[in-house]
Amino acid sequence: MAKEELIRMLNKALELEHAARIQYLAHAELVAGVNAEPIIARLKEIAEDEKKHEEMFRELISSYLGGVPSMGMAETHPAKTLSEILEVNVKDEMHAVDVYTGIYEKLREMRNELKYEYFQLEHKLRHIIMDEQEHIAELRLLQGR
Repeated sequence: MAKEELIRMLNKALELEHAARIQYLAHAELVAGVNAEPIIARLKEIAEDEKKHEEMFRELISSYLGGVPSMGMAETHPAKTLSEILEVNVKDEMHAVDVYTGIYEKLREMRNELKYEYFQLEHKLRHIIMDEQEHIAELRLLQGR
């Protein structure tokens, strides 16, 4: 059934967000140097955004679709230098946008089937995609691009 497929897709997104939050917090601990403080602060702020996304995905899965939120976590990507940290996280944010856009397209296909849930699902998912796009822009700015 299409609803189970949507729940599966949202659980994958939840696992991506969980991994992203852990990854940003770990990477923030590795940043050092003269300009480290604002970069550390930004990485921790993005981690907090990812936590909010996790909460949104859990709510969409359980409260709106009657599913069970995953307790799993997607793969994380280690990095050592600031350059590597920024590059890895830009790639991961782009991957998240791609995955969430796929979910958004699936959701739009199911609009009539989700008559009483659609607008909440659509609004929250679109909000998360926009946040991820903002993260890409901010990380690129830190990269000097």
